[in-house]
Amino acid sequence: MTPLWAYITIDIDPVLARLGPFTVRWYGLMYAVGLALALWVTLPVAERRGASREAIYSIFWGVTIAGLVGGRLYYVAQNNPAYYLAHPGRILAVWQGGMAFYGAIFLGVPALYLLARRYHAPFPALLDTAALFAPLAQTVGRIGNIINGDIVGYRSALPWATAYANPGAFARPLCGPPYAHCVAFQPAAAYELVFSAALFALLWSLRGRAWPGGMHFTLYLALYSLSQLIVFAWRDNVYVLGPLKQAQVTALVVLVALVPIAFLQLRWRERGARNTVGYGGSESGRPDPEGSWRGTDPEGSAQEG
Repeated sequence: MTPLWAYITIDIDPVLARLGPFTVRWYGLMYAVGLALALWVTLPVAERRGASREAIYSIFWGVTIAGLVGGRLYYVAQNNPAYYLAHPGRILAVWQGGMAFYGAIFLGVPALYLLARRYHAPFPALLDTAALFAPLAQTVGRIGNIINGDIVGYRSALPWATAYANPGAFARPLCGPPYAHCVAFQPAAAYELVFSAALFALLWSLRGRAWPGGMHFTLYLALYSLSQLIVFAWRDNVYVLGPLKQAQVTALVVLVALVPIAFLQLRWRERGARNTVGYGGSESGRPDPEGSWRGTDPEGSAQEG
């Protein structure tokens, strides 16, 4: 018999409140709070990097919508698409959980580029700001995943393994009283939360480095991809290519693609991009709508990376 203290039991209803036919779920609330907090923290950074507040708000809404759509569609594409084609009403049921972050990247980055051009904002500077925005929003959002029980790992006897007791949770089997011999799982969502928080802290400490524009985002995406290779070793997902799961395959493809991108960014810097002044501006200090491939200290003083 497994001792009571051998795992953590979560008995929280994923539905926070019911308002007639509508429900407010912890999952949606936490991601909404995460997006709002990330915008509040990164808005001054984006402004110091040459984007106007009006442009930032317009770009934020467009990229957020694109990211949500991309994240959901990519999740559907890699998780039994035949089922969703047979039940199309569930394709948009994001409140039930089920978002693939790579899909948000694949659709969100092109949307960011197009909107940056439309609103005459420096694209590389906004891309680097997104490297701060994304892990902070993910950190808060993962709380919703933990309550939902929709991201769990394999069965585990570790003292920090989690068992779910609320009928509304997605994890199965459920844990019942007296909670003494339940099935517990690797807390994959908690691992994702810890890594996202650590990644945000790292990138925040590096935000003032005078790297080529876009390099902070390249670093973010590389480290995030490495985390997926590690975390999915514990997540209970199907194998799609030998010993690899879908997110791990995507992570490897992204890491390979980032190598020439990082090389081009560094080559651009070698050609003298460091001699310009300001983040996303020209030597005269006026913002460049296209953005130039180098960075600066968002607080105003350039540092060498």
